[in-house]
Amino acid sequence: MTSEKKHDSVLVGWTDDPSYNDNNELMSWRVRLKEHELQEMLGKYLTRRNEKGEGGNVYLTLFKSKSGGSHCRVYDPNSEGAKEAREKKAAQAQAAGSTTSVASDLPF
Repeated sequence: MTSEKKHDSVLVGWTDDPSYNDNNELMSWRVRLKEHELQEMLGKYLTRRNEKGEGGNVYLTLFKSKSGGSHCRVYDPNSEGAKEAREKKAAQAQAAGSTTSVASDLPF
């Protein structure tokens, strides 16, 4: 039985290689997003707002791939991986006897 990993994010934008100072410390990392990419993020990747008005965020992650390439990904709260993570978190909270809602769209 094979278990396929369900991702909770998608690659976006164009990412430059990181800049380092003379001490080899990371200084900056830049990503370029086109207007249509930003509009898509607002339409597809905003997290839900709760009753307090919190939420409505788009989460971007800059990372290095195993091959050393620089990339940017956006968290997709509507992905199968994110849905499974929320269900698992809710089940754990329910098992622990929590009565608060934990089915948020946050990636962490």
